Amino acid sequence: MSLRVVIAGGHGNIALHLTKELSGRGDTVIGLIRNPSHVHDVHTAGGEALLLNLEHAPQADVVEALEGADAVVFAVGAGPGSGAARKDTVDRGAAVLLADAAEKAGVRRFIQISAFGAGAPVPDGADEVWAAYLTAKTEAEQDLMQRATLDWTILRPGLLTNDEPSGLVSLSSESIPKDSVSRADVAAVLAALLHTDHTVNQILHLTQGTTEIPEAVANSA
Repeated sequence: MSLRVVIAGGHGNIALHLTKELSGRGDTVIGLIRNPSHVHDVHTAGGEALLLNLEHAPQADVVEALEGADAVVFAVGAGPGSGAARKDTVDRGAAVLLADAAEKAGVRRFIQISAFGAGAPVPDGADEVWAAYLTAKTEAEQDLMQRATLDWTILRPGLLTNDEPSGLVSLSSESIPKDSVSRADVAAVLAALLHTDHTVNQILHLTQGTTEIPEAVANSA
């Protein structure tokens, strides 16, 4: 069955890979972006672009953007060079706003990209920005997990690279050793997660590995 999927952070590298994956399967993808110059890239990947800045958008506008969707993916990040304040407004605040809007729009399936280290105490000696990032990701996870009206999955990928996809990963609801993973492989895992429901209400850790992605997703419950 084809899906209508809204990706927040639609111009990010993972989001563009995911757009290609999903559009190649026949799904409709709407990428939420904040920069008009990114429209072409979203279209080239096979998606539709919608201008919407989740740091400043009224909730009603976000609800309208999600209406009719089958699933939402939070792939937003403040990005390198941003300070502690934007880690909170983007990595936490935008995630909470999107989850609120999904509930109001009646979109149950919600996948949130988080990070290794979220959900655990901030390591001693972490610099201010890294500490703010992990805190924001943890608080975004905590907010999502208490939403009984959403069929959520949280994905914690390891160190992201721009390597070519291998199609081989390690994916587990249990802790796994920290390692890297290509953004393209993250996107392929997300695409598979969107087309299954057995990972609802799970936190999954993802790195490169030795298991083909369909098998890894099928065995991740």
